[in-house]
Amino acid sequence: MPTFPARDGAVLSYDVLGDGPPVLVLAGGAAAHPSYLGDLAGLSDRHRLVVPHLRGVGGSAGADLTRAGSRWAQADDVDRLREHLGLARCTVLAHSAGTRLAVAHAAAHPERLAGLVLVTPPAEYLVDVPSDAPAIAAARHDAAFAEATAAAAGPPDLSGDEGFTAWRQASAALGYARWDATTRAHARTLRYSLAAARAFMTGDGPPDLTDRLRAVQAPVLVVAGAQDAGTGLAPVLAVAELFPHGRSVVVEDCGHFPWVEQPDAFRAAVDPFLAGVAG
Repeated sequence: MPTFPARDGAVLSYDVLGDGPPVLVLAGGAAAHPSYLGDLAGLSDRHRLVVPHLRGVGGSAGADLTRAGSRWAQADDVDRLREHLGLARCTVLAHSAGTRLAVAHAAAHPERLAGLVLVTPPAEYLVDVPSDAPAIAAARHDAAFAEATAAAAGPPDLSGDEGFTAWRQASAALGYARWDATTRAHARTLRYSLAAARAFMTGDGPPDLTDRLRAVQAPVLVVAGAQDAGTGLAPVLAVAELFPHGRSVVVEDCGHFPWVEQPDAFRAAVDPFLAGVAG
C-alpha cells in the first residue's frame, strides 16, 4: 500500500484504483474504512482514484489523533497528498462525512482545488434551510426501515470499533431508499473506527467559513439522493448555492449511497462534470 508523509511526521496510507486523470476520494462515516466505496460504480475505468485512509483508519490507524485528528486539521493531510502526487491543483470527490473534510480543505486551500464533487453531504452546519428529512422518513413504511429507526434511537455502543460498527449496521437501512439484496450486501461492508470518528468531529471551523466557500472559484457538483432520510434533500441542494460555480443534481429512488443504489444515474451525473474539470 502506498504511503505519504504528513507534515507532522505521520505516515499515512492511500489506495489507488484505475488509471486516468486523478481524483482524490474522501470516505465518509465518519471514519469508515474506505473499502465501502468500491470503485464508485466503475469510475476507476476513467479516472485514477486516489483514496486516502484517514487518520485512525485502516492503513493510517497509527497516526496521531489528539492534535491532528479533526476534519479541520486533516485538511492539511489532503493538501499534503496533493503535493505528494505532484499536482498543482486537485479534483476531490467526497461522500457523506467525507464532505466535511472536503469543505474544510476547500476553505483552507481554495487555490489548490480544480473541482469538487460532494455526494450526499450533511448540510446542517453550512445552510439554514429547514430539513425535509423527517418527511422523507415518514414516507417509509417498510419493516426494515422501522427496525433501523428503533436501533438508531437506542444508545450507541461505544465499547470499541466492533461494537460501534454493529450499532451502525443495525440502523443501516436508514441509509438506502430500498432495503434489498444489493443494499444489504453493501451495508455489510461498512466498518468504523470509533476513536477516529470522535476525533474527526472535534474542533471548530473558521468563523468565516461561509465567506471562504463563496470565494472558491473551482466548479462544484452536489449529488443528492431524493429519498435520503439522513441528510434530507432541500438542505443538500442549498449547499450548491454556497459556491459561485456550484450546481446540483438529484438522483431519484436513491438514499445516501447513489453509486450503489443508482449506479447509472450516478455516473451520468458525475462523468460529464469530471470530464469538464479534466478538460
